[in-house]
Amino acid sequence: MTRRTSPQPARETLTRQRVLHAAVELADAGGLETLSMRKLGEAVGVEAMSLYNHVANKEDLLDGMVDLVFGEVELPTPGDEWREAMRRRAISMRLVLSRHVWAIGLMESRSTPGPATLRHHDAVLGCLRQGGFSLTLTAHAVSVLDSYIYGFALQEKTLPFGSPKETAELADSITSGFGDGEYPYLTEIATAHVMRPGYAYGDEFEVGLDLILDGLQQAAN
Repeated sequence: MTRRTSPQPARETLTRQRVLHAAVELADAGGLETLSMRKLGEAVGVEAMSLYNHVANKEDLLDGMVDLVFGEVELPTPGDEWREAMRRRAISMRLVLSRHVWAIGLMESRSTPGPATLRHHDAVLGCLRQGGFSLTLTAHAVSVLDSYIYGFALQEKTLPFGSPKETAELADSITSGFGDGEYPYLTEIATAHVMRPGYAYGDEFEVGLDLILDGLQQAAN
């Protein structure tokens, strides 16, 4: 009697998108410093050399990874009111960067941007121009908004505390070493602001964002 053998499951086809998504997952888990072609090959079940059928080199891999991250950001659509669209986009960008902290320093560094990156920038520029911004003010607005978003994300990433409890404990530890009347303004902001119940540094993001948008609105009028 001939023994029947169970059919083997079809092996998933290796594509550029599959390689890029796997690379993003590895970087999310351990940072860019842990990403290598060998580990990436293991993640998708191929030898490292096979990856070069889909990415030309490490720079091409990074270009594609950054493009995937840009593709996750909520974009303005034609007809959106500029202020609300820029607010949503900024909040979305910060959330995306909190998932992909390795990307913070790479988002504007690529010399060969991908299609999602180009769509992102074109949509942002178009929203501002359609909102009545001059070409020069549009350039200023993008510069100040992106500097704020990326700067806040970088600072948030490197802070020595996470939860409100950790924030309050660190502030208390620092101020407990102050003498009476020493560093009065640091003491004031720590005790009356940072150490109050429920304080979270991340809440500062939207406050600062609205200050910037207020200034841009005034400049545009």
